[in-house]
Amino acid sequence: MSLQLPLFAAWRQTLRAGYSRSSLQGDLAAGLTVGIIAIPLAMALAIAVGVPPQHGLYTVLVAAPLIALLGGSRFNISGPTAAFVVILLPITQQYGIGGLLLCTLLAGLILIALGLLRAGKLISFVPYPVTLGFTAGIGIVIATLQIKDFLGLQPQGEPAHYVAQLMSLGEALPTLQFGDALVGMVCLGVLIVWPRFVPKIPGHLVALLVGTLLGLLLESVGLPLATLGERFSYTLDGVEHPGIPPFLPSFAWPWDLPGPDGQPLVLSFELIRQLMAPAFAIAMLGAIESLLCAVVADGMAGTKHDPNAELLGQGIGNLVAPLFGGITATAALARTATNVKAGAFSPVAAIVHAGVVLLAVLLLSPLFSYLPMSALAALLLMVAWNMSEAHHVVHTVKIAPRTDVLVLLVCLVLTVLFDMVLAVGVGLLLAAGLFIKRMSDVTDTASLPPGYHEALHDLPEGVAAYAIRGPLFFGAAEKALDALRRFDREMKVVIVEMSAVPLLDMTALAAVESILDHYQRHGIGLVLVGTTPRVRLKLRRAGIHRREGELAFVRNLAQAREKALRWLDDRGTPAA
Repeated sequence: MSLQLPLFAAWRQTLRAGYSRSSLQGDLAAGLTVGIIAIPLAMALAIAVGVPPQHGLYTVLVAAPLIALLGGSRFNISGPTAAFVVILLPITQQYGIGGLLLCTLLAGLILIALGLLRAGKLISFVPYPVTLGFTAGIGIVIATLQIKDFLGLQPQGEPAHYVAQLMSLGEALPTLQFGDALVGMVCLGVLIVWPRFVPKIPGHLVALLVGTLLGLLLESVGLPLATLGERFSYTLDGVEHPGIPPFLPSFAWPWDLPGPDGQPLVLSFELIRQLMAPAFAIAMLGAIESLLCAVVADGMAGTKHDPNAELLGQGIGNLVAPLFGGITATAALARTATNVKAGAFSPVAAIVHAGVVLLAVLLLSPLFSYLPMSALAALLLMVAWNMSEAHHVVHTVKIAPRTDVLVLLVCLVLTVLFDMVLAVGVGLLLAAGLFIKRMSDVTDTASLPPGYHEALHDLPEGVAAYAIRGPLFFGAAEKALDALRRFDREMKVVIVEMSAVPLLDMTALAAVESILDHYQRHGIGLVLVGTTPRVRLKLRRAGIHRREGELAFVRNLAQAREKALRWLDDRGTPAA
């Protein structure tokens, strides 16, 4: 079988749909709109994961156009997203920016492997309560992390656990800065109110503009507040400058960048081994978020994405971006939805959006120094609220089966109190266990009464008839087949109607063999009725073949009656 890479799938879809002048105009308008939104978000999310804000912009510059060029969705807009904050921040704290970029590179390799293995469809098997639970939990964690900058607090230390973070924030309340809190609340108010009245102009841009002007006004009257330029700086020709550098990133291997101690990382097998677990978590979350985003975009635009091509595109983007200072990228749902609504037609819109960010880096970098940190925190608080999908959580709790509600709440709580990796792992195991329980409840074995079919009328006392309904797998096989083991000493033939058994696994095959051995020792024949070709094939492969007087396969209950009566005659047992 030849290996054909499903790259450029989105471009092939675009060409088949036909690209026109109006399509280009839509892409340009959408790219400009999304680019304006992406600039502050990229910086805020980079800060949230513990790295300087320019690394978020570099992610958009490198990863977004690569993914758009190579991926499988015409509308996905990729870049830093809030979902990764809870994973990336601990990596930065433990391994430094070099470790974070190396981990992103490893995640890119894993995503490429998933794409090559055609694993795109497998992501759809993640249950909705698991996805909703961990995204809501991530929203809560992100919101909590922004309280410090939103209110200008100065907590002592950096607690690693959520409860300790809450306690630290509570103890730091006396350090609240009025200027920071005022700017944060005004920006949050603009973010909430503005889209309701002027939806065509991005509220992010208006909120940050209002927050910056208010911050300058407060500083002019002697009320200080923290700004991006005070918090971050860069060095050029031996001179330190506030804010972010107004030039493009340069190539650098991640292990040449600072680790947690400020010194370059030492690349080793042990370091890669330690980073593989978080890299796998990044890859899984990136795959889930990107493909869910593509599904939403398809629903809005009436298109169909290629999931394997999208995984490959995301993998290559995350493989290359860290070499130029970019952090983890994935498709962003809010920016993708805005892209579709703004008239995008093809991946050109995503490339234009990266071009807008490029112009901002080159021309507007000095102005970013005046952005208040509390304004960026307000922006992320709004992102966290939208991400938490509180109304969906409440609606699900009200209408969903209790087992699904349990899965949702477990994922949410574990994400908040521990981490997303544990939450998703436990959530999937819990959901799988509950699914197995529900499926085992569906499968049952029942005795067939004489009135069920005319062939069952006046059966001799030594013949019993049963029906098995549902799949026979490890969670249900023993319970369903246990009824066949309970019989009296006068039993000579057991008829089992199996037309409603779609499949059986190794556990069921072992149970069937055990029953056959048991029947053979007691001189009982087994007649299987209506087995599907798939079930018969599995039985034959397991060495379970028809044996006269012991095991027979028949098509219907009439043939089963004839077979049972003949076996009784052969054994000299009265047939009636």
